[in-house]
Amino acid sequence: MKKFVPLLFILVAAASATAQTRAPAPAAPPANPTPAPSSPLDGQWRGTSDGGSCNAPLEYDITIESGFVDGSAYDTTARGPVPNPNKSAPPAPGPGLWQIHGMAKIGGAFNLLSVASVKGTEHRRVQLTARSDGGGLVVTENGGCRRTARLARG
Repeated sequence: MKKFVPLLFILVAAASATAQTRAPAPAAPPANPTPAPSSPLDGQWRGTSDGGSCNAPLEYDITIESGFVDGSAYDTTARGPVPNPNKSAPPAPGPGLWQIHGMAKIGGAFNLLSVASVKGTEHRRVQLTARSDGGGLVVTENGGCRRTARLARG
């Protein structure tokens, strides 16, 4: 028993020495993180397009934050299903909502992707071109109805 007590004392001392030499805790993050770089185009942009060849104007609502573009455009003339007393095939519905994404460039035109929210297997995409024009933003469809919208900061 007398040999066991000194051995136990050595083990306890070694364990406490190991516990005292642990690595220090990681440093706390800075109080004020560096903000993402801003762009002169940053902000909310809203406006209405002309009807284009489809005679269906779109209401645009776009947000640009640190150059990232995210928004939507919707057709105010789009209507839901209606009764069909003739029992004929109904006309194909046009897309009522478009999702818009891309990266804004300063000092020139930049491309945006617009994807329609449609039902079924149909998938519609339209390439948009946007450019700064004075205090506004001009968005033009490169295909489809070829609508042009003038957006103002909102």
